[in-house]
Amino acid sequence: GGKPRLEGRRISALQIAQMDIRLGKSPENIADQLDLGLDEGHEALAYYYQQPDEMNELREKKRELRERIKKKSNAPEKAER
Repeated sequence: GGKPRLEGRRISALQIAQMDIRLGKSPENIADQLDLGLDEGHEALAYYYQQPDEMNELREKKRELRERIKKKSNAPEKAER
């Protein structure tokens, strides 16, 4: 898909960074949760921070895709309780 991923895995550098930044998970926790070596998690985070323009572009593409899907969806905005 053109996204920077860990070699031989379907886990992207952006996914790992979002777990770190948005969810507040530590690199150790991320590595454990995704069955990665700690070095792989740190490598992905390093790539994320070294490529800010690329990561911003990927985030924007994901946001645009979510918006397109949302517009085509028949699902209600919020689920009723």
